[in-house]
Amino acid sequence: MSSETPCIAVCMMDPRTKLCFGCGRTLPEIARWHKMDRTERLSVMASLPARMAEAGLERMEPRPKRA
Repeated sequence: MSSETPCIAVCMMDPRTKLCFGCGRTLPEIARWHKMDRTERLSVMASLPARMAEAGLERMEPRPKRA
């Protein structure tokens, strides 16, 4: 997980929880990510592991980078 974004390039939404399988964010969070200040982004990122666990979702592995 980058210090700037939790995105791991696995962009699939869980229809039950409305959370991204890759990072755990909601679509509204993803959409306004670039508008959030650093404090808000860090706060959201800090909540993601517990959010994913509470939802019963396992964090997916990042996609391999293309050569």
